Amino acid sequence: MIICVLAGLTQAATSQINLKDRLKKTVNNAQSSVEKALKNKDNTQQGQEGKQDSAKNQQAAQQNQSGSQAKSNAAQQTPPQPEQPQLQSFSKYDFVPGEKVIFFDDFTQDAVGDFPALWNTNGSAEVVTTNLFPGNWMQFSTREAIWTDQLLNLPENYTIEFDVVPIKGEQGSMQGYSFRLMQSINQKAFDHGSVPGKAGFNFSIEYFGRPGYSTYINGQEGEGLWLTGYIEGDVNKQKEYQKYHIALWVQKARVRLYQDQNKLIDLPRAFSVSSVKMDRIRFEEGAAMISNVRIAVGIPDTRNKLITEGKLVTYGIYFDVNKDVVKPESYGTLKDIATVLNENPGVRVKIIGHTDSDGADPANLDLSKRRAGSVKNELVKTFGIDVSRLETDGMGESQPIAPNDNPVNKALNRRVEFIKL
Repeated sequence: MIICVLAGLTQAATSQINLKDRLKKTVNNAQSSVEKALKNKDNTQQGQEGKQDSAKNQQAAQQNQSGSQAKSNAAQQTPPQPEQPQLQSFSKYDFVPGEKVIFFDDFTQDAVGDFPALWNTNGSAEVVTTNLFPGNWMQFSTREAIWTDQLLNLPENYTIEFDVVPIKGEQGSMQGYSFRLMQSINQKAFDHGSVPGKAGFNFSIEYFGRPGYSTYINGQEGEGLWLTGYIEGDVNKQKEYQKYHIALWVQKARVRLYQDQNKLIDLPRAFSVSSVKMDRIRFEEGAAMISNVRIAVGIPDTRNKLITEGKLVTYGIYFDVNKDVVKPESYGTLKDIATVLNENPGVRVKIIGHTDSDGADPANLDLSKRRAGSVKNELVKTFGIDVSRLETDGMGESQPIAPNDNPVNKALNRRVEFIKL
């Protein structure tokens, strides 16, 4: 009996001990689960914060890099170059350059930093290069003038072309510039005054880009004949660090001026006095870069040269230095050639490219062939000439028509020929 009682008490105590252990174990497990959950939450939060910090650090680094790049770009002051316009955009461009080049200067004969040899000045200018535009440029920022040193022998019909880039002037912003075609009085030096020389035509760009023009004839015979005006419209305004091709076409008393593909000025009676005979060009009163100054005389007779004589030599198809892409200002010349070919559907021609002697012979030969191919492609693509009517070849520098000893003669050797087959 006693043994039974003791056994019962022992069993009860053991059960109480086991229950207590189970409760303690349950509590410990619950506490462990809570601690684990809290720890996981902390780790998740720390991970999210770490990701946020990493993203912030990355964003800050990008901002710092962008800021550094912006400062670098600002320090370099290199505005973006506008895209090269396509030939088709010049579809209304009827300018055709003169047949024979009598003056040309791309400043390649001059050392960078020097004043160009073919010019004179009562101010200053220097030859520069730029990462935006190929070749050498005459850069000036002056209130004075830079003019062609030798007088020009200009007949009744001639063309003048140049590339220009307006730049910052002395005050740190675009200053504009003036181009003047004039008849000089003092043939050996500078003609002073706001209307210098015997007579003149002035094309000017104001500091905010608006083009303007004026003509004048000094003396009694010019009274009442002066003309002046402005070309309105934002599309015609020049902008800083953009390149423009200016073309002037003089036919007796008539003066036309083109800016890229647009004809800005057409004056039928710009100079109605027979004694007016222009002999000099100059740039003045502003800040700009100038290159590829080309003056040519005579009206091209495309039809007669190609059909009757069987050979057409043209200087009106343009390329950048060492490039084979036909420049848009070639449109007028190509249109004339295409018109002759369309009027004579049975005629086949060979297009032959020629270069000057600058550079290696093999490179010039390859360049001349590629240029001839580009001319063919434009005649086919833009003007619809049947490709089977066109052949191409290139002679490089092997067939010069003038010594390669000065800019004008080199310009004469850089040509495209059309040979009737």
